[in-house]
Formats: sequence, C-alpha cells, structure tokens
Amino acid sequence: MATEPITGRGMTLSDILARWARVTPDAEVLVDAGTGVRRTYAQSDDRITRLANTLVAEGVEPGDRVAVLGLNSADLLESYIAVLRAGAICVPVNFRLVAAEVAYALRDSGAVVAIADVVTAGALRDARADAPDVRRTITIGDDLEDVLAAADPTYRELAVPDEATAFIMYTSGTTGAPKGAMLTHRNLYLHAFSTTMHLGGPGGPGVWLSGTPLFHIAGVAGFLPTLFAGGTTVIPPSTGFDPDAVLDVLERERVTACFFVPAQWAALCERVAAQDRDLSALRKAAWGAAPASTALLRTMIATFPDADIVTSFGQTECSPVTTTLRGEDAVRKIGSVGTPMINVECRVVDDEMRDVAPGEVGEIVYRGPLVMSGYWDKPEQTAEAFRGGWFHSGDLVRQDTDGYYYVVDRKKDMIISGGENIYCAEVENVLAGHPQVADVALIGVADDKWGETPLAVIVPTKPDDPPAPGSIDEHCRAQLARYKRPRRIAVVDALPRNATGKVQKAVLRERAQAGALTSETVS
Repeated sequence: MATEPITGRGMTLSDILARWARVTPDAEVLVDAGTGVRRTYAQSDDRITRLANTLVAEGVEPGDRVAVLGLNSADLLESYIAVLRAGAICVPVNFRLVAAEVAYALRDSGAVVAIADVVTAGALRDARADAPDVRRTITIGDDLEDVLAAADPTYRELAVPDEATAFIMYTSGTTGAPKGAMLTHRNLYLHAFSTTMHLGGPGGPGVWLSGTPLFHIAGVAGFLPTLFAGGTTVIPPSTGFDPDAVLDVLERERVTACFFVPAQWAALCERVAAQDRDLSALRKAAWGAAPASTALLRTMIATFPDADIVTSFGQTECSPVTTTLRGEDAVRKIGSVGTPMINVECRVVDDEMRDVAPGEVGEIVYRGPLVMSGYWDKPEQTAEAFRGGWFHSGDLVRQDTDGYYYVVDRKKDMIISGGENIYCAEVENVLAGHPQVADVALIGVADDKWGETPLAVIVPTKPDDPPAPGSIDEHCRAQLARYKRPRRIAVVDALPRNATGKVQKAVLRERAQAGALTSETVS
C-alpha cells in the first residue's frame, strides 16, 4: 500500500482505533461474550492492519466494496474496521438472509471480496453463483487466522477523505427493493460526537454493550462513542436472546451503557425483579428500533433508578439517531421520542413541504451532517428522498408546544418485529408469486414478544381452494429471511380499497384488532 500525503484530510474511524493503540495499547477494546475472547487496542490494531494489507494485496482499491457477513464476534467488528483501513467501503450483510437475498446485496454493491464466518459461509457460497464480481472470500473460524499470520503487519496510513463512503447499509423503501444507504466517515464520526455531546459524555472510557446484531446500524454506529473515548465494547452472541446470560455479562463486565429493543428490555426488567443483581455501574440504558409502551418505560425507570433512560429515534439513513429523550424528560414527556440531537435539524411538514402547526400530524424531515450522502447507484430514489432539500423520513409525527416529537404512524408500510424492519411490498411481491394467491396485503399485528408480527391477508385464486399455511411458508423459505415470513395468514374474498385502488391497510388493521379476520398460524 503506497503511502500518500495526509495533510488536510479528516480523521476516519480506523484512525481512532489506531490512535488508542498508540496511547493505551494494553487497554481492552473488545470483549467477545460468546467466545470469551478479549483483545487490547494493540492486539486488535495489529489484526486490523494485517487484514487490511491482505485486502490491498488482493487488489482491493479505495472505494471498492467488501461485504462482511456473520454472527456477532470480535472478528466481525475487526473486519469492518479493516475494510475501512484499506480505504474500501464496508457492506454489512444481515446473517438472517437467504442466499438469494445475500446475492442481491453482493451484486447491487458490486462487492469484490466477501468476509463471512463458518455459520454463514454456506449462504455466501450459494450466493456467489449469482454474484460474479466477488473474486475472493475469507472465512472467520476457518482460514482467517492463517491469512492474518501470513499478512504484512506494517501499518501504513492511507489518505481517505472524511466525506468518502465508509459503509453501505442496506435498507428498503415502499417499493420493497433494498437500497444501500451510503454513510460517510464524516456522517458516523459526527454522529458519535453528537451523541457524546448530547447525552452528556461517556463519563470516562466506559463499557458499551448493544443487544442489536452488528449488521444493524445500531451495531455499526452504537459502539463508536465508546471507541472515541478509548473504552471497551462488549459483544454479545447472536444465538438467541437469553436475559439471564445478558444480565451476567452486564454485571461481570461492569457495563456502563447499553442499548436494547423494547422486547429485550421487558425480559431484562422481569428477570432483574426476580434476582439480586449488582448493576450499579450502569449509567445509560437506551432503547429504540421499535415502539415501547409507557408501561414498559415506567418499569425501566423503576428497575434502573440510577441509570439515565434514553429513548433513541431515527433511521439508518441518518447514521441513525436523530432525536433523543432522556433524564427527567423520560418521565415528564413519557411517550415522546424527544428533541433533535446536536447536528440534526428537523421539520414537520405536509405533502407540499409546508410546516404544520404544533399538535398537527406531518412527516418529519431532516438535514445536517449526519444524513447519508445518498442511496448507492440509485439517483432517482436519492432525488426523491431529498426532494425540497430535506431528507424525507416517511415517519408521521406531531410536535408539542415545547418542541418534543411524538411518533404517530409510519408513512411507509413497514412492520417492526423484534427491532427488525419488515417491508410489506417486498414480502407481498414474494407472496404474489404463489400460484394460489390472487391478491395479498401484509400488515403488522400486535405481539407480546416481538411487538409486531406480519399477517398476510390473502385473496385466493380459487375461492374454494385457498393456499394452505404450510404451502405459503414453503413458498417464502427460499426467498425471504425467517423474520420476514408471515407468521399467520387470513383468507378473504377481497381486499378493501379506496377510490384510487390502493389497499386500505388501516381497515385491515382495525379488522384484525377487532378479531374480524380469521387467521391460521404459518410458522
């Protein structure tokens, strides 16, 4: 890797870890709770440099895309940073996706190298048949250690502008076609800075743990404030959520800040109430990615009286947090998603981009240095998202007279199940391909464990021969990740539509809530 002049460039995410490796080489940066692996800044920095040099030796150039697919691990997080150190763009891929979905991410991003773990290596192998640009794979748990041992350990600084894309994070819109949100080094760097300033600083290096998978934007961006402070990130395993095991880790590692989705917090609060735990180190307890009831928030406040309960709201395209609710406001404004973070400007507008009055419902739109640069290779969707000069979130909110935001609904037909986004159009497109399905609409219905689960409302091709639940599930298996597949189906004679022919999903939700839709379990 040739050394280039570095004057006048910004600091990238890789540079932050390298700095702490020089300043506090023996401090722990990563603790893998699943495997017991513990790494210092010096150890991780060496591994990251070796992997980055391997990528460069394989012909990876600045701006090339490298896909990373795997369960939570220290090796996975180091792989992300190694891609950035090589000057390339990291493309995290959801490990729950089936091969066809992985192939789409590889093709759309134009990834030239892919890093996977042994658990996801099979899906990657199958996906490569439809992704010819991927010329090399490296497998965590197989050949990675040999690759690192043989690699050049020399650290060479590379001039990477801070406005360069660091990550392509795949999300979906109302069309159902996944789109890659381009997040720059500057986006993520300033998001970490804004989070630290807005929430009052980490109070020292700190210990961070997130209950979200590392492929999620909360996993990618969540650990950065702790990294910037020279702290430790604890990585929980991806093999199911065990509240007792998580509490063991929180207690043992003296975690000072953490993030979980509401369903996880509910389980943790229940177990804490039944046990004697020393969680006195916990100072910030954050939640987001799915709606939380006021009852749960009150339980969190009572269960963790010494911790600041923080509501985080936003989306992938904004790096991701845009508004937060914390401190005394967690009680005073319970149910709100708070006020804008530093470096985030918000408006609530109607369809003509006119500001709505306090108390009225409109779409929240954003601008500022945390907002993505655009969607990868999708100029038309980018232009639509930024119409009027602001990024359109698709979230409907109202603002009170004190400036606090309350989420009312989602403009996009999105279901949030266990913190994972399920986009109706994508699932509906798959279901529509079933030979016994003439028409279909997907809606979210309340679920005690997951918050929402998908219900498919189906009009059969032949009224006297509706598709069986098992047939629907089998049809979806090869095309959709498990969490996207409908949990229940309801068969109806026709879908309610308005005068323009659009399905009235609000009517379907009302019918489902009233018990007027007879449904059967799919999976």
